[in-house]
Amino acid sequence: MSAIKDEKNLEMTSTSVLPAHPGDVEVGGPNVEKHKIALADADEAAAFVAGFHGEIDPKEADRIRRKIDWHILPLMMTLYFVQFTDKTTLGSSSILGIKTDTHLSATEYNWLGTIFYLAYLIFEWPQTLGLQKFPPGKWMACNIFVWSVVLCCHAACTNFAGLFVCRFFLGVCEGSITAGFLIVTSMFYTHIEATRRVGFWFLNNGCAQIFSGLVSFGVYHLPPGGIAAWRVYMIICGLVTFVLSVLFWFFLPDNPMTAYFLTQEEKIIAIERLRDQSTGIENKHWKREQFIEALKDWKPWAFAIFAAIDNLPNSLTNQSALIINSFGFTVGQTTLLGMVSGAIEIITIYSSTWVIKKVPNSRGIVGACYFIPNIVSGIMMVSLPWTSKGGLLAAVYLGGLGTPGFVLSLSWCASTNLGHTKKTTCNAMLLIGYCVGNLVAPQMWLAQYSPRYYIPWGVILASYTICPIMMLGIAWGLRRENKRRDRLTASGEIKVEKFYDENGQEVDATFLDLTDRENLAFRYPL
Repeated sequence: MSAIKDEKNLEMTSTSVLPAHPGDVEVGGPNVEKHKIALADADEAAAFVAGFHGEIDPKEADRIRRKIDWHILPLMMTLYFVQFTDKTTLGSSSILGIKTDTHLSATEYNWLGTIFYLAYLIFEWPQTLGLQKFPPGKWMACNIFVWSVVLCCHAACTNFAGLFVCRFFLGVCEGSITAGFLIVTSMFYTHIEATRRVGFWFLNNGCAQIFSGLVSFGVYHLPPGGIAAWRVYMIICGLVTFVLSVLFWFFLPDNPMTAYFLTQEEKIIAIERLRDQSTGIENKHWKREQFIEALKDWKPWAFAIFAAIDNLPNSLTNQSALIINSFGFTVGQTTLLGMVSGAIEIITIYSSTWVIKKVPNSRGIVGACYFIPNIVSGIMMVSLPWTSKGGLLAAVYLGGLGTPGFVLSLSWCASTNLGHTKKTTCNAMLLIGYCVGNLVAPQMWLAQYSPRYYIPWGVILASYTICPIMMLGIAWGLRRENKRRDRLTASGEIKVEKFYDENGQEVDATFLDLTDRENLAFRYPL
């Protein structure tokens, strides 16, 4: 039985935290450099665990991880489910009468898809700053509340202008969610764990597609003469989102140090188990040098360009119902057939993250392999005759198998960029790329290309071909850098660095808010 004392002199007793042996601590040598740092400049977690030199029992660490899973994953998964449902209300409403009731032309309908991502693009950087400066859980809760109100306001719209304003504010609010989730996930999980957790909350997009299909089918069969089906659908989604905003405010922790469901000792374990396995916890200070480093680094640009190209086919979110309907299916059949894409997304995301758990450092290869069915899909869509309805429908479904590529890029970008300011900047760059792809994509679906849409499908096929090449290229670049660092370490050109705070306590490099270029002991996950 051992005792631990934190900075507030709170005594705790546990069998899970064992005292370090003095002999385990290196005292220096010709290849060791010692540095003195100020805790104020380090990660928020550095001060919280300052002075702790114990060993963490792996079984206890796993118990804490499961406890974290049970308390934050359900919230994150539910919100991503609701977010996708809300974001795609336009696509679901397209066959429920919104275009007729609000007198939308094909061009105006496409612009409602574009303005959402234009607002997302414009406000992504301010949202990222807000997530760093303020408690991320509370910041997201406020955005979710505004978003719920705006969603309900859709039901009162009677023309393009009203819908345009509502879609704009939806885009403003959604910019906080994926960026915030990446920050929260990196605070609580190791690199490998984060990849699976990002997959867990992202696969709820698929669940949302199934839910949207069922709700659309239900409201489509409402008796005529009452409120329009699409207006009822908007109100239902808005009310669900409002409830979730309240839950987020009270139950999503802002970081491990403020997690209400962890004891003081469990908080230490939650932080300590991330040593050498994460990108750190949090730092509220915006650092100009880290921002500049992010802009000069090739990695975030590669991920941003990948996200832009990969999301060109994402316009199918708003167009798929119209495309399936154009194959000759009834409205009721179309709402149910759209559910298949959701099931495909769930299966592919879960299976890809499972493979990565079993085969470490395989993100690039796994992501690239999942694009192969997409390439087949693109070829089928541009080559099959219009009379082959079954083949064209199969091609639409095959196009959903490549979703893991973008999901893996989210966690991969976050885990390859260290330093809180740099990490949030790189996440924002990737999401801006995501916005650019989604901004451009709706404009491809012009009425003049209907019903075969050869030009949009040709662009989508090119996207499906380029993306796997980029994932393999990113993996190759990171592997080469890891080998370079290994050579420098073996030759003694890189010295072992130890860091000490004002009180002489050693601080692990994980919690120093160093960037990946500053911390040469860091190895990039592949």
